[in-house]
Amino acid sequence: MAFKLHGAKMSTYTRIVAVIAKERNVPYEFIAVDFKAAEHKQPPHLQHHPYGQVPYISQDDGFELYESRAIARYLATIGSGTQLIPTEPKAYAKFEQAASVEYAQFDPIASGIAWEKIIKPHFGKVTDEKRVEELVALLEIKLDGHEAILGKQKYLAGDEITLADLFHLPNGNIVFERLEYGFLDKRPNLQRWWKDISSRPSWQAVKDGA
Repeated sequence: MAFKLHGAKMSTYTRIVAVIAKERNVPYEFIAVDFKAAEHKQPPHLQHHPYGQVPYISQDDGFELYESRAIARYLATIGSGTQLIPTEPKAYAKFEQAASVEYAQFDPIASGIAWEKIIKPHFGKVTDEKRVEELVALLEIKLDGHEAILGKQKYLAGDEITLADLFHLPNGNIVFERLEYGFLDKRPNLQRWWKDISSRPSWQAVKDGA
């Protein structure tokens, strides 16, 4: 079932949706939202996303949905392709645990680094380097947890890939590849996992834009 993806091409959260759509073979039409013109804060956009953010999706039957992880969970139930949410109760619980790890232990810190080092300069603002130092030090601690988990299993929820792994891709691309902090160098399990998920065709198709 095709859908329209309303977002910004390089938005990390827009690309979360795009990569899951690719994994599930769900076609979409990209509709650009102009951030520089603050289109996302204008009434026409707010009618579809009341928090003035991206992305949201729409379908021809009138169905709309916002919040990238909610959209990803929806896409995981339609289309075909990789099974990204397990159904067996204990496996599902492990998936939700891993998804919570990404949401609480990784994303706020990695997105904070991305904000300071990538987004603020893009909009002519000055990076707070002290804040970056704090976030990098905190992420070092959190990634030790990832390293421990991935030393026992192939992916964060077990031995099968899930949404929890793929949710890391956009911000992981920034903190593991674009910015040279060496997070992977001293964590072989994390490095192995990152090479695995970041080489998937779905990510390669959207890493440079949804």
